[in-house]
Amino acid sequence: MKSKKAKFNLFDVINYFLLAVCAFMCFVPFWYVAVSSVSSRGGFWVHNFNLDAYKYIFSTRTLPRSLMITVLVTVIGTFLKLIITACMSYSLAEVTLPGRKLILNLVIFTMLFSGGMIPTFFIVKNTGLMNSPWAMVIPSLVNPFNLIVLKNFFQSIPYELRESARMDGCHEVIILIKIVMPLALPAMATFGLFYAVGIWNTYMSALLYIQKPDLWPIQVLLRKIVYVSSGLGDSSSVETSLAAMSQGIKMAVILVATIPILCVYPFLQKHFVKGIMVGSVKG
Repeated sequence: MKSKKAKFNLFDVINYFLLAVCAFMCFVPFWYVAVSSVSSRGGFWVHNFNLDAYKYIFSTRTLPRSLMITVLVTVIGTFLKLIITACMSYSLAEVTLPGRKLILNLVIFTMLFSGGMIPTFFIVKNTGLMNSPWAMVIPSLVNPFNLIVLKNFFQSIPYELRESARMDGCHEVIILIKIVMPLALPAMATFGLFYAVGIWNTYMSALLYIQKPDLWPIQVLLRKIVYVSSGLGDSSSVETSLAAMSQGIKMAVILVATIPILCVYPFLQKHFVKGIMVGSVKG
């Protein structure tokens, strides 16, 4: 019995050590970026602490405007994606829905195959979404994996619970909002975070569909800053001031683009494990 306890403690030590190493590896790049943004030269220690980089990036409207566009698109896009995913999952959870199997097969098909970049570009162009923030949301409005997992969770809710609500005269929307959604809060919080991070980090769709610099999200602006200031791009494609940016300013922009979405994680951390596991077993 004593040997088993010692073995268990050894496992804990090894486990904590490996987790500490992983945490340290994730923390080092963030620390380097943070220090370089407030230091006169790069490194892991601050030299001549100053906030000149942050004063510069917020002295113009370029970064605040791009950051505001990203925040608005992330908030609105996440809300729409969650609503559409929940409504579609709730509908497909009803086994009596006509054409249910066909719709499910089409959803699974999109997980394996896609139209590709060029057909999607023409669809976005012909629907008038070019140079619109909606182009970063509508083409990927529903994630098939999240849809299927949430559908499986809705199916695991006892059918009698929904049927009794129908007998009491509740509309399907009321059942979804007041009965089903509260039970699915961990899953919704987890998928909402996934959607938010995906929209916040969106780059390719914004690069393809948004050609006006005034509508660039933060990730495209960050790419332009690093690309131009490294001497690899044409400085005429962006404001002239971006071409003269220093290493500290680039690090400051990276930090500003990272912190907002990073602050969301602590509020949803408790829902992660339960939200990922829920609905993942039942087919």
